[in-house]
Amino acid sequence: MTWSIVARDPKSGRFGIAVSTCAFAVGAICPWSRAGVGAISTQAHTNPLHGPLAIDLMTRGLPVTEALAMTLAHDEGREIRQVHGVDAKGNTFAHTGAHCVDWCGHLTGENFTVAGNMLAGPAVVADTLASFEANAGLEFGNRLLTALEAGEAAGGDKRGKQSAALLIQGSEPYAEADIRVDDHPEPVTELRRLFGIYSTSRRAYMRTMGGIGDFAGIVDDAERDAFVAANLKTEEAS
Repeated sequence: MTWSIVARDPKSGRFGIAVSTCAFAVGAICPWSRAGVGAISTQAHTNPLHGPLAIDLMTRGLPVTEALAMTLAHDEGREIRQVHGVDAKGNTFAHTGAHCVDWCGHLTGENFTVAGNMLAGPAVVADTLASFEANAGLEFGNRLLTALEAGEAAGGDKRGKQSAALLIQGSEPYAEADIRVDDHPEPVTELRRLFGIYSTSRRAYMRTMGGIGDFAGIVDDAERDAFVAANLKTEEAS
């Protein structure tokens, strides 16, 4: 019912997930991440528990391969599930249950995985992967979204379109970006529009917030405004 890409940016250590489906509010139950630990998408006949439980296991030191294998072993519905993810060392794991609805399948690359079910065909996953590999020079969020757009162009979910989401996990406990389109006739197109707003008016401001090592962040209004303005100029030039 869904296709998604889960990736780790080896340059920054950030994690990202881009996902779309013909179902309501995919961003609420499929993508999961934790700073410095990993990222997971749980989909098909979704069991949301695979995300937080596997990430808890990964926090204790297990690689994603062992963590998701353990959660799947305890899930009697594993053959109707699809789960995939990446950990902080770049290890990847993907599972497509034997009873997921065609077309279904997954592919893995270095530091990323792509998986989908109930798709128009294998090109959705293949083109998502190819786009991500071909666009290593793009900013990480843009690269993820461009890959999702390639899958959409290849046919996407064979039932149609309804929701999409982009989650980027930086070094803080909260997400760097958590953008969701819950119900829209063109969710991937709308996600691109919202990502543009985030990039030009929100991303720089997020960097002024409190975080690990600097609980308060930038509290002076003038200093914050100057920081945001300077960072926006840098991003526009890049």
